[in-house]
Amino acid sequence: MEYTHLGETGLEVSRLCLGCMNFGTDQPWMVHDREQARAVIHRALDLGITFFDTANIYSQGESEEILGEALADADRDRSELAVATKVYGPMHDGPNGQGLSRKHVLEQAEASLERLGLDYVDLYQIHRWDDETPIDETLSALDALIEAGKVRYIGASTMPAWKFMKALSRADVDNRERFVSMQCEYNLVDRHEEANVLPLCADQGIGVLPWSPLAGGFLTGKYERGEDPEDGRAASDEFMEKRFTEENWDVLEVVRDLADEKGLTPAQLSLSWLLHKDLVDAPIVGPRTIDHLEGTVGALEVELTDGEIERLEAPQTPVWNAEIGDV
Repeated sequence: MEYTHLGETGLEVSRLCLGCMNFGTDQPWMVHDREQARAVIHRALDLGITFFDTANIYSQGESEEILGEALADADRDRSELAVATKVYGPMHDGPNGQGLSRKHVLEQAEASLERLGLDYVDLYQIHRWDDETPIDETLSALDALIEAGKVRYIGASTMPAWKFMKALSRADVDNRERFVSMQCEYNLVDRHEEANVLPLCADQGIGVLPWSPLAGGFLTGKYERGEDPEDGRAASDEFMEKRFTEENWDVLEVVRDLADEKGLTPAQLSLSWLLHKDLVDAPIVGPRTIDHLEGTVGALEVELTDGEIERLEAPQTPVWNAEIGDV
């Protein structure tokens, strides 16, 4: 395993982050078996992965519980691990059930720590921008969590660059803790962030943690042009509908051809492309089985030439779409 620093911080993280959204029962395609989920987490630790990402909203806390139980069972040195979770999404009906108000942030941080079985999280992230709450209020709440020793660093996820810069500027002006990382959708068929937040991250020294690095499984090559998916996430999730465009199929064709030439899987090649991006600290991978996880780790050993990278990128021109959502 390789390790790097998160953005311009001193926090060392593995070059792959294990995303835990797939662990829970919220959707049919998730890993419902907790023993299977724990086995994947334990194997990730054995392979040197020390960075784990979840969120309170993932299966309404189940994901955090599963991760917490698995880490406790593994009995690893807490100082070596970097555990990240998020806040924003709806956790209950009625008033104050979601958002980034001081009340919701502080209450959800406590709830996440309890489910994770931890005294602190290394990275606490706002899952979305909250238009209903002043960013100063949110930053104040996050500051309080850091001062209380319950959070080490703060991060953000999926938003227009101008909003993220507003948050960074307010933190600078008011001498508050600054966001150190950005989670954004980034992969070979979803390169819109190259026209949005990635240039800002480069300018401001922000660590980049791509989510959906395999485009929800599209870049694994398991789907075929002109065929309707019969099972898996693509058969039941509107999030996958945008994948099946002619431009994306063209990208996948290049991925498959180059992977064959190099003796790789399409997934390994696609992840390697991300790992070759200087801005990227750790793609958030979401394997559901140990076999998938072990194949994913193989991407760290892949070398790509400048010509190969240009070949992979040629079918697409990045454009920012403000309507893009997240998970």
